[in-house]
This record gives sequence, C-alpha cells and structure tokens, in this order.
Amino acid sequence: MNNPICPICRQRKAKRYCPAKMEAICTICCGTEREVTIDCPSGCPHLIASRQFQREQHKPDWAKLPFAEHHVSRKALRDNETLLSKLSYVICSFAEGNPSLVDADAGAAIQALAETYQTLAKGIVYEKPPHHKTQRELYDALKSGVDEYKQDQGPGLVAKLGLHDSELRDMLIFYAQVASVRSSGRPKSRAFLDSLRDLFKPGTFSSNVSPLILAP
Repeated sequence: MNNPICPICRQRKAKRYCPAKMEAICTICCGTEREVTIDCPSGCPHLIASRQFQREQHKPDWAKLPFAEHHVSRKALRDNETLLSKLSYVICSFAEGNPSLVDADAGAAIQALAETYQTLAKGIVYEKPPHHKTQRELYDALKSGVDEYKQDQGPGLVAKLGLHDSELRDMLIFYAQVASVRSSGRPKSRAFLDSLRDLFKPGTFSSNVSPLILAP
C-alpha cells in the first residue's frame, strides 16, 4: 500500500507517525515543524531523539546566556539543593495546570524574579514582573514558593543556613541559565520543563506527593 501524502506540506509521502497530529506526516515536516507549529507531546520518540542529538552536538554560547557574567558555584548548588527542588516543584506544578506553558515563558519568569533578587541583594527594593499573563502568573507562583520555603524552614533555620537574597538570586540565575541551555529555542519547546519533571517520581504532579521527594 502506498503511503498517504503528508497533511502538512501536501507534497511528500507521510512515513512517520506524529502523536500530536495523530496521523502520519513526512520526515521533513517532522523535523522543521517540530515544536514550531506542532505541539509535540513529551513522549514522542522523534522529539526525544532530537533532544538527545541536540545535547550531544550543541555547545552553548555562555556569553549569550542570561546573567552571562554570573557563575554559580557547585558548592552553592549543593548547599541549596532543597531550595532548587522547591523551585522545580513550583514550576512543574504550574506547568501541570497551565499546559500552554513553554520554555520561553518559564525562562522569562525565572529571569525576572532573579533580577528582583539581584536588586534586593544590593539593598534595593525594585520589581519588574513580566507583562505576559502566563509569565506573570508563574513569576507570582515562584515568588510565593520562595516565601513558603522560608516559612517552612523557620526564621531560625533560615538564619542558621545563611539563606540571603544573594543566594536566592544565585539559584534563580542558575535556573534561568539552565532554561536557556536546555531549551531547543523553538517556540513550543518544553525541553527545560521536561528535564525538571524528570527530577521527580512518576505521578508526583497528579497526586499529593511531597514536593521535596526526588526521583532516585
């Protein structure tokens, strides 16, 4: 039986099943329209393969990353693993309730909050949240998550651990940079968001699982 014509280009033969379209498309349209006009599900084998290829071939230009002059040490990351887990959980929980969220939205919200804490670390109170509705809502969710984290730790423990605005800034800067590196750069990319979900046990975001239980 001959292959049908690709429903996207209407020129080439459709040889590759697309779970987003729920029909076969041609390999060229799969490659060019993936995460551009096609809202690819995270489990698509062709999407997974393309991400693996990008990780192996792509070398990030660190000069183009957000806060390029700022490098977060491995020690700082180790010392703030619980905070990073909290931030990851907030982002993933928000994404669960807002399926239209993409890497670009997450990166913009994280970067804006990092800038807020960057000024706070200098003793200046200044806030410039994103104007985009989804980005602003994630910004607010992250800000609430940080406040909740501080309350959970208790003022005494926060003081003991030395959790200052500069450390919150550093963790947010780290995630802003990771979001830039992990994303494919395509409009519908969710590579960064999926990498955060992989930190948690399956089913975490469909049940009342503790936000700080990471996958083994």
